[in-house]
Amino acid sequence: MSVNIKIVDAVKKYGELTVVKDLSLDIKEKELFTLLGPSGCGKTTLLRMIAGFNTIEGGQFYFNETLINNMDVSKRNIGMVFQNYAIFPHYTVKQNVEFGLKNRKVPKDQVSAQAEEFLDLMQILEYKDRMPEKLSGGQQQRVALARALVIKPDVLLMDEPLSNLDAKLRLDMRHAIREIQKEVGITTVYVTHDQEEAMAISDRIAVMNHGVIQQVDKPEVIYHRPSNTFVATFIGRTNLIEATFETKKGEIDCFGYKFTIGELTEQEKDVLLSVRPQDFMIQSKEEDGFEAKVIDSVFLGLNTHYMVETLEKTRIEIIKESSLSNRFEKGSTVSLKINESKINVFSKDGERNLLLKAWKSLKS
Repeated sequence: MSVNIKIVDAVKKYGELTVVKDLSLDIKEKELFTLLGPSGCGKTTLLRMIAGFNTIEGGQFYFNETLINNMDVSKRNIGMVFQNYAIFPHYTVKQNVEFGLKNRKVPKDQVSAQAEEFLDLMQILEYKDRMPEKLSGGQQQRVALARALVIKPDVLLMDEPLSNLDAKLRLDMRHAIREIQKEVGITTVYVTHDQEEAMAISDRIAVMNHGVIQQVDKPEVIYHRPSNTFVATFIGRTNLIEATFETKKGEIDCFGYKFTIGELTEQEKDVLLSVRPQDFMIQSKEEDGFEAKVIDSVFLGLNTHYMVETLEKTRIEIIKESSLSNRFEKGSTVSLKINESKINVFSKDGERNLLLKAWKSLKS
């Protein structure tokens, strides 16, 4: 009840517009794989190509060794969960879940038991006789998930399934989807534009932009070692700062603040540093570092967010744990240092992470 999905050089066009460009992916059996990117990047289009809802203008799509390019949707054995749930309003909860079983001509004496098994798995068995209008958004999404899984598909496809829920329900459903997917052990392709959601549930993530895969890896690798500045800025928040690299010393010069970074994959003088707001140390002016002026601060309970400006007029966002005794007022001059172990160094055009080779050798 689970397959490997392999996509080779996929192309999707709408007239003269190419929205998916020579895209290749290898999604492992039983993996929860997320397509992540901004609106219009091609992630839902790719999902619909896997489902058979969109035509394929180029490339090959495989479920295990079976080419599915021209396979009818009904023969692909997929379960689908949509953004709007697509629950039949005139059926009860149980009748909604039974629908796919009846369509597949499952023996009548098995339909009820199988539907109740998955309602129980989704923790909504007690609502089996309710009409959908009497359910909360989270409960309706559980019905949609039960209906998709009860037919025992080879692949589960989920298109922005949590976007219509409020913040608390989204957190609850994230946890539920992750647990259920692992329990059932089904290959799942999940589409979202929500970075936090993707990080929380995924085994691996493919970050997309303009129909092109920017990076595929585990969430922690994408966060800590993004492949380019698009990924760095899309996953979480970061500061991009122009700096220079002195090749002989293996040293970065950032506003006169120098530190050793070691060997880069390419010896470029002009580079971009990516430093996340929490990886700056903000301290009094008298201490070592480079100088900046506080132009704004926002207290958010556990953390305080500072916006500072360097002497070179570069603005930097900093997140620091809140403290009554160590707070920096607007207009004050401070000194900044960088947690050098957490930075990324990119080529000047932002297209390449010059630390990736060192990171990969470290992982191996």
